[in-house]
Amino acid sequence: MREDLDDRVHDAIALDEINLYGDVLSAVAAADRPLTDEEIDMVLGLSRLDPSAN
Repeated sequence: MREDLDDRVHDAIALDEINLYGDVLSAVAAADRPLTDEEIDMVLGLSRLDPSAN
């Protein structure tokens, strides 16, 4: 186990979700308006596929 990781947190999936939530909160705090769905997807590392682009 990594030394910088709190050993009380042992669920890797939960820890990943907490980190993603922190990324979203940071983006919201830096924005001067509500984020669009596309901007939130970008923060989360997601991309939307354009169904018309084949």
